[in-house]
Amino acid sequence: MDITIRKAQKEDMASIFDLVVELAIYERAPQAVKTNVTDFENAFDENIFDVLVATIDNRVIGMALFYMTFSTWRGKCIYLEDFYVVPEYRQSGIGQQLFNRFINESKLLNARMVKWQVLDFNDPALAFYRKNNATIESNWWNGKIFFENNKDNS
Repeated sequence: MDITIRKAQKEDMASIFDLVVELAIYERAPQAVKTNVTDFENAFDENIFDVLVATIDNRVIGMALFYMTFSTWRGKCIYLEDFYVVPEYRQSGIGQQLFNRFINESKLLNARMVKWQVLDFNDPALAFYRKNNATIESNWWNGKIFFENNKDNS
């Protein structure tokens, strides 16, 4: 297997969006995806996020989508929004290569911390992160407010 880990290009956004949909299905929330490929392309053009992709024969089979954030306690941080490898390529080391590259990119950006969310029922992901010496917090709860139609909000 000839695996390439590289920064995504705009031409990759459709494949990345497909992986996001696959991840939402895996996380039992396909109805939660309200974005489309155009949203991804526009946000990518605006440098809102960055993405690393894993490819085999020019096919995107994994991705790590992340962006810069700031912790008032730690300083500059990188938030890993989505990390996904298609099922048939799991257990082959691709996820580890992709995660290692993400960690290296974060260090190059002088981040003091990387963070992400993982669902409590996702045992394979929890095991992967623990293997990578991650701290999995169980004492912080997520807070969200959804704006379904932000054009009507002022």
